[in-house]
Amino acid sequence: LSKAMSQDGASQFQEVIRQELELSVKKELEKILTTAPSHEFEIQPYEKIKARGLPDNVSSVLNKLVVVKLNGGLGTSMGCKGPKSLIGVRNENTFLDLTVQQIEHLNKTYDTDVPLVLMNSFNTDEDTKKILQKYNHCRVKIYTFNQSRYPRINKESLLPVAKNVSYSGENTEAWYPPGHGDIYASFYNSGLLDTFIGEGKEYIFVSNIDNLGATVDLYILNHLMNPPNGKPCEFVMEVTNKTRADVKGGTLTQYEGKLRLVEIAQVPKAHVDEFKSVSKFKIFNTNNLWISLAAVKRLQEQNAIDMEIIVNPKTLDGGLNVIQLETAVGAAIKSFENSLGINVPRSRFLPVKTTSDLLLVMSNLYSLNAGSLTMSEKREFPTVPLVKLGSSFTKVQDYLRRFESIPDMLELDHLTVSGDVTFGKNVSLKGTVIIIANHGDRIDIPPGAVLENKIVSGNLRILDH
Repeated sequence: LSKAMSQDGASQFQEVIRQELELSVKKELEKILTTAPSHEFEIQPYEKIKARGLPDNVSSVLNKLVVVKLNGGLGTSMGCKGPKSLIGVRNENTFLDLTVQQIEHLNKTYDTDVPLVLMNSFNTDEDTKKILQKYNHCRVKIYTFNQSRYPRINKESLLPVAKNVSYSGENTEAWYPPGHGDIYASFYNSGLLDTFIGEGKEYIFVSNIDNLGATVDLYILNHLMNPPNGKPCEFVMEVTNKTRADVKGGTLTQYEGKLRLVEIAQVPKAHVDEFKSVSKFKIFNTNNLWISLAAVKRLQEQNAIDMEIIVNPKTLDGGLNVIQLETAVGAAIKSFENSLGINVPRSRFLPVKTTSDLLLVMSNLYSLNAGSLTMSEKREFPTVPLVKLGSSFTKVQDYLRRFESIPDMLELDHLTVSGDVTFGKNVSLKGTVIIIANHGDRIDIPPGAVLENKIVSGNLRILDH
């Protein structure tokens, strides 16, 4: 007993010592931080960038820009086959349609030649190229290049799953695209980087094709082309304020005098809750990035682009546990000179990852103009409602079947739907609406129904909420 007590006392003593050490380290680090010049941790408010206005000749800065969309993903998470960019999101327009419309509008308005480049993966390349023919008569030059193909690693043996380089038949699952951090090497190797530099292009604007808020921003572009201190900025990351819906988003930190991107996959389990804290980490990366072409070429040739490797464990359909090694495009921020974060309005981050997101962008919350979605002026507050659709809505096909028409959501704050629920035409949702059909029950919301602060439960009783 005395031995057990002494062991217990020793472990308590060690814990106290550890806590005291942690406190001392924290205090010392805070002291060091106060000595850092304030300009080193650069996150500028968008308003300050916008206040500089636009140059007299907008077309001169636009002609130095290339738009790159990350188009490697499939629509499998939404129950669709083929590239995600070909899913219809608004008035039968796909992500790709809207992107082409946006750039064509820019080129026509300012008489410019901004090209669109798609970074495809081996999963999306063939289907995307087939569809590109429909844009032949648009005023946008479209280029594509492929990102790399890496072999998946067997978790047990740590050997590649692939036995040869083919990726057809049984070998399809042996390969994967290694994340969007692969853009630097693949863009360089494709020859397009040199082509655009030769044409006098200076910057690429990179974003996810499923982020409908990622349009070309002329104020940010002007800030890059005409830097206020005369010092060219090689890398801009657009960040925006975190809400409870964005707790998993990567954040910017400063380390050794450089901006760094920290992704949730890199955070030790013990600190994940801290990382998700809205008060501690107030901003997150939208993955809208502005990058100097000359800098990419220089760093690529020096083999100096350094990105943390993210270990992504997966289980294949047959039950085999594999490891994928991936990198994120934003992680390279520390390799570039004079990097900058710009805290942009939330409207520049409008991703469609699920059918819940799809419902928002298809609704009357947004109006569509020249491929760009803007929040309706009729909505009294600029925040987006929180929408959670249950598993019966996961696949786009099922989701569309359950809505005869998209409800009026202008006055909606929160919608939760669970179970076998369908919506008739011209339904109006306001405030907080919760609709839950219990297992075996079905709820049909009748045409023209107005649900305001209501809970609709399995037996169709409508209760005030």
